[in-house]
Amino acid sequence: MQLNGFHHLTAVTSHARGNVDFYTQLLGMRLVKKTVNQDDVSAYHLYYADAHGSPGTDVTFFDWASIGPQQPGTGAIDLMALRVDSRAAIDYWVARFDAHQISHGEPFLWHGDRPAVHFADPEGQRLLLISDDGVPGGVAWDKSPVPAAYAIKGIFGAGITVRNREQMTLLYRDILGFELLSEGVDPNNPLHYQYLFAAGNVVGGALMVQVAPDLPPSRLGSGGVHHMAFRVPDQAAQEFWIERLQRVGLQPTQSIDRFYFRSVYARVPGNVLIEIATDGPGFATDEPLETMGETLALPPFLEPQRAQIEAGLRPI
Repeated sequence: MQLNGFHHLTAVTSHARGNVDFYTQLLGMRLVKKTVNQDDVSAYHLYYADAHGSPGTDVTFFDWASIGPQQPGTGAIDLMALRVDSRAAIDYWVARFDAHQISHGEPFLWHGDRPAVHFADPEGQRLLLISDDGVPGGVAWDKSPVPAAYAIKGIFGAGITVRNREQMTLLYRDILGFELLSEGVDPNNPLHYQYLFAAGNVVGGALMVQVAPDLPPSRLGSGGVHHMAFRVPDQAAQEFWIERLQRVGLQPTQSIDRFYFRSVYARVPGNVLIEIATDGPGFATDEPLETMGETLALPPFLEPQRAQIEAGLRPI
């Protein structure tokens, strides 16, 4: 049973208001769900996605105001790659970044054939836009400040940095069932080794692994990624993966009801936290599609605590 690419990527911010402004007003993504971290209800959990909040388009953030900045190193998910339609879209984004004084690299061809550009959000979160050459997917938000032709369509992939080279093909190819597309020494640093894997269709499931034995362990903070989640259709598929991970000595959680989807978590070799998430029920479960994200949404099991939860949150 195959993982169907990425479901979402969850990062960390220490400034919710600025985070909302950047991802909605500059990147033009829709805030489809404003809720709380169900394991820490003092913190917002903000979801940005396409117009419908489709699985595979979600970039989400925990808002931890007191956390320090991300310290780079091994054991980190340190790149979020998002997809756009074309080379023209990459050109549009370079001009938009320049107009808004957003730090970015020079446009380049990712793996030799896909136009791409690196950039960073105001907290230093590393991001990458890559052209998917017009592959269908993602519903443009009609209230976005970004024209539909250039809109961010969803997740292309993620990058991680780990210490141990030998574990990588065992974990991602032999256990998780990813396809190994390429491997080799980093041309910019001969001490580092690189892998490119694909979970399902590479357009929504590219995993870029850097093995860097000389780097110190990372420390999670604002501008870093907390975990990466992969898609499965339903809870039955999750149960398959729970059993598979247990058989190889990992310790996945049981399936947890997050109301908008169900989640299974496991910390895998390389000290990376992964999640396996179901496609449904979806974000329109408790709000009309037209007004998703406009008010604080709480799943039914947290609704009795609404007054207390709202009192502990900073208004956005």
